[in-house]
Amino acid sequence: MVQHLNFTIGGLLDHIAVTYPENDGLVYPERNIRYSYRQFNDVCRQVAKGLLKLGIKKGDHVAIWADNVPEWVILQFATAKIGVVLVTVNTAYKSAELEYLLQQSDSNTLFMIRSWKDTDYVATLHEVVPELDAAQDGVVSTPKLPFLKRVVFIGKETPAGFLNFERIVELGKDVPDSELAAVEATLDVHDVINMQYTSGTTGFPKGVMLTHYNLVNNGFQIGECMKFTDKDRLCITVPFFHCFGSVLAVMASVTHGTTMVPVELFDPLKVLRTVQAERCTALHGVPTMFIAELEHPEFSTFDLSSLRTGIMAGSVCPIEVMKRVVKDMNLTEITSVYGQTESSPGITQSRTDDPVELRVATVGRALPGAEVKIVDIETGAALPPGKQGELCARGYMVMKGYYKMPEETAKVIDSDGWLHTGDLAVMDENGYCKITGRIKQMIIRGGENIYPKEIEEYLYTHPKISDVQVYGVPDRKYGEQVMAAVILKKGVEMTEDEIRDYCRGKIANYKIPKYVKFVEGYPMTASGKIQKFKLREMAIKELGLEESGDAA
Repeated sequence: MVQHLNFTIGGLLDHIAVTYPENDGLVYPERNIRYSYRQFNDVCRQVAKGLLKLGIKKGDHVAIWADNVPEWVILQFATAKIGVVLVTVNTAYKSAELEYLLQQSDSNTLFMIRSWKDTDYVATLHEVVPELDAAQDGVVSTPKLPFLKRVVFIGKETPAGFLNFERIVELGKDVPDSELAAVEATLDVHDVINMQYTSGTTGFPKGVMLTHYNLVNNGFQIGECMKFTDKDRLCITVPFFHCFGSVLAVMASVTHGTTMVPVELFDPLKVLRTVQAERCTALHGVPTMFIAELEHPEFSTFDLSSLRTGIMAGSVCPIEVMKRVVKDMNLTEITSVYGQTESSPGITQSRTDDPVELRVATVGRALPGAEVKIVDIETGAALPPGKQGELCARGYMVMKGYYKMPEETAKVIDSDGWLHTGDLAVMDENGYCKITGRIKQMIIRGGENIYPKEIEEYLYTHPKISDVQVYGVPDRKYGEQVMAAVILKKGVEMTEDEIRDYCRGKIANYKIPKYVKFVEGYPMTASGKIQKFKLREMAIKELGLEESGDAA
């Protein structure tokens, strides 16, 4: 019998704060913040009351544009306690993307930090909302964003026009607990409480509507698959604005009384220091993060013996990288998760006690309570084990839909409630799935279907190669040709011919990359997804392939 939790997100935190009151809840070593679960819940309640005092009410949409600062995770629970939908903004967004999201999401409040990497958020908001110059105490009005009423600054030295986040904490002191309790009593676990915008690897971002029930239960099942308990401590390196951070990390932790130890901005050295200092037992990341940690010059100086489990996900997990993580980082029970924002996000996960071969070669099997099937991409008919087709999922974790986009929703959720992922997969007779690529990323060369992942996995076995991405580029004769963008390990050299020679006789000739490019890094979304379409666009330009066929 699959266990489901019937808590709202705020109700869950109340429950955990009573069950594990003195357990470390949220720890930021660099900021000297160490909240027990009881203290963390108290802070979230205080902020929830401050939001009510500010006039933010159940059903409103508020956006947060920040990296992994403490206020982010506080707002995740504070907004949920009063039924306010938290709209997560990609940290890498620039002005046009920010304007689109604020407009499309109908957000009435924006919480933001000063800057992220090379983006000055305050200057960017001024571009979008020139009326900010005349704002006082965060109250704004602009015709192009009719819903936006206020802007709140997270951090010290508040810029002109903004309300500071600490003021909301103060305002909460004026609101009685009974007022908060009255709002909480009206909430339903199936209310939409979170809106995440798909990463934008294709087309305009869409607002994925997720409920308390989606997020609490997905987080719970993810944590169960890692055997999380109140003794575990998770180092969170992935961004909160994405489901990987807010669900696979935060909700998986809170549902089990596990300690959250976030790293604000990914840095491999900080991650290694944090794991050692806080004796973390779990670590999450996308493959490129684990590669950066493993290849850091000081890697061997750190004691990572406390590590046990975690998740490698976000993009296809190279087998060779997974093996090194198990062997060199002591992550003997690491799991892989497959999913997408539209499924809260987890659909399948490997288990800690799966044989290592299964944990490195598959993305596991359906999470408890989730149904998975593989269907023929032409006919939609269910396929038997061993046959490749589109992976579809159904269950408690499927989104309510895309915000204000019913036609787009109907394209991905069919009349029987199956979510069509757009990913190609093969399932074995025991339900374990291998993701073989995106339907749209399949390369068709002279009538041959080529799946980039197959070539990538082979090239990962070369001792000089650190990372590789394979994709199709236009070709007048064959329709498409295979191209590989290769990141070499530090201090080594390699030629294009060396790569082709390594492939000859090992993989079919038509799969051998015609084009090879050595690169330092890949264009990525802030959540760690490699944007192959950008690699393709760059290659078309550099190689002068615009006239070779359809370069779209």
